[in-house]
Amino acid sequence: MAYQAKELRQPLKSFFNQINPFMYRVITLGGATYDVFLKSEAFREVSDPHFKGDSDFPGGVAECFALGSKIALDEIIKTTGGGGTNAAVTFARQGLKTAAIYKVGRDVFGGEIINELTTENVKSFANIDPKEPTGYSTILLSPTGERTVLVYRGAGGKLSPAEIPLEKLRCDWLYVTPGNIPLKVLEKVLDYADRKEIFVAMNPSGFYIEQGIKTLAELFKNIKVLILNQDEAAELTNLPNEASRPILDKLCEYFKCMVVMTNGKHGALVKAEDKLYEVGTFKEKAIVDRTGAGDAFGSGFVAGLIEKHGKDIEYAIRLASANATSVVEVIGAKPGILTNRAFENSPRFKKLTIKKSNYSS
Repeated sequence: MAYQAKELRQPLKSFFNQINPFMYRVITLGGATYDVFLKSEAFREVSDPHFKGDSDFPGGVAECFALGSKIALDEIIKTTGGGGTNAAVTFARQGLKTAAIYKVGRDVFGGEIINELTTENVKSFANIDPKEPTGYSTILLSPTGERTVLVYRGAGGKLSPAEIPLEKLRCDWLYVTPGNIPLKVLEKVLDYADRKEIFVAMNPSGFYIEQGIKTLAELFKNIKVLILNQDEAAELTNLPNEASRPILDKLCEYFKCMVVMTNGKHGALVKAEDKLYEVGTFKEKAIVDRTGAGDAFGSGFVAGLIEKHGKDIEYAIRLASANATSVVEVIGAKPGILTNRAFENSPRFKKLTIKKSNYSS
């Protein structure tokens, strides 16, 4: 069933009337990692025609440094990341009652993630793996703010069906960034969400993109929002990366829900019901680090939907873009995430170029 704004209001009624004080506005399911940023002027961006069309080199550009040399680092920054916890912090800072389901190792990194989420007023449904370490990322940060992420998935991708606390999924929305969570786990979660009339927003990972568009269309047949970047969408639809509108049209052919396709500095395309929104960007003070920008946009968009009961798509778009802009201005996925007060009170986030038109494929 296609997304309808009026669908949002009835399932949210119990929370707005405070009938069930244990209901969460949103629960996230996804990755939790410990991130270490390595910053150096020696990291270079190199474009080469041979990279074009290679799925390992999105955009045809590589981040390089001299082989066999000793590279001096300008700075080391330690923080936390992972799509699930990044999104949870967005929702919590927007004042929404939030919980997060994730898996970490029995190590100091897992403990830091749990403690940080507690500080952010996020309830953790954390699974602790006694053997596998917490997911870990090393981010090579270039002088332009672009980065290469070296990822060790660790415990995060080893969630089993038994570790999903279905009885605790008392929420209005479920925001999923599945990473490499097994298909059988996600199938169980989505089936439960459908039976309990929980709205689902999905930001599929590379692992799920690789399953193919037909498999994902069946798996995601009841979700309300699909969020992905244009590189991922091009791979999923098997279309040239530059073909923004044909890519969106093919996505909308397969996924009968709201579709959000981001494209970095070029903005985003959003298809909601029978409307198309062509979205510009806010001007950054500086682009320091793009890590977490996609998570910030997607979770900011869904937070805006929740706050406005699905009735103000342009508000959701503006919050999404502002959140992503704020995140790229600092190092790390979480430090720049906006609070509700910061967004509402900042003059720089009041106006955004949004072209609205009727959608026709």
